Amino acid sequence: MKRIQRAAGVIVGSAVGDALGGPFEFGHQGAFSARFPVTDVDAGAGGGGGGEMCGGGGWDPGEATDDTQMAVLVAESLLERGGLDLPDIFARFQRWASSEPKDIGLQTEDVLTNGRPWDLAAAFHVQVNERAAGNGSLMRASTSAVRFAAAGREATMDAARRIAALTHGDRAAWEGTAIFHELVRVTLDDADPLAALPDILAHVHPDHRDRYATVLAPHWHPDQATEFNGAVWPCLGSAVWALRTTDGFEDALRAAIDLGGDTDTVAAVTGGLAGAYYGLDAIPARWTQPLHVPLPGFGGRVLHLPDLLRLAYRLGG
Repeated sequence: MKRIQRAAGVIVGSAVGDALGGPFEFGHQGAFSARFPVTDVDAGAGGGGGGEMCGGGGWDPGEATDDTQMAVLVAESLLERGGLDLPDIFARFQRWASSEPKDIGLQTEDVLTNGRPWDLAAAFHVQVNERAAGNGSLMRASTSAVRFAAAGREATMDAARRIAALTHGDRAAWEGTAIFHELVRVTLDDADPLAALPDILAHVHPDHRDRYATVLAPHWHPDQATEFNGAVWPCLGSAVWALRTTDGFEDALRAAIDLGGDTDTVAAVTGGLAGAYYGLDAIPARWTQPLHVPLPGFGGRVLHLPDLLRLAYRLGG
């Protein structure tokens, strides 16, 4: 498979997972399959009967949430600034946050609106709240993972940590985002991401290595999580579990959304990993055709599949 097919799979797959999972956020386990059961005929084709981009919960059918909106903002900054410009990314985040997006994480909103400069806002949030290990930096990492993959392990993991730190002052969030970046990098290089996990964990900060080793272990199941999957550890662990225990892109997303809870983000992370693994062609057209990404605060722009593909080709070409 061509590298660009995997790179496009990361970005489109993450957006698809986000839009599929959004309407089921905070719902019960199994809600997606209860509404869209897989028949014997569907199972033979590897998917469901259609209509899964249903909308609901305030989302239009195929509408991506804040996960993908922020990923696009990161992508456009990387491309327009010619590299990693952290103050510019933060400013784009602030512009977006001030435009009343439909959804924004509580921690992210506080960091972007607390009046502190880009390099102090997240640290201030941690000092006041003492907790900052949400999945809000992991959810937006698809585009940066593609952009930095060619630079090698050290560079891609470093970039992940630095972008994560803009809104998340807890190093746990940095490390989870760095693991995602590295999983994407090895997959784009045609390596097995699951087989690479032990080596990746060796490059995680020692203070956080054991906790990630637990949720990324082959025997771990999301039912064993000690936190809600809005936290970074079970979110990443659930995405890896979904990739490990299924045989295709569609089944991986179904498994992720059926976990319930923070379904848009768990599915976005799963979609990024599964998109890298199975490639763009594995993502069904019935999911990509209605896909669209509004960008509040940016002139009413709405991105569709061709726009996301152009981003992917520019970031990963």
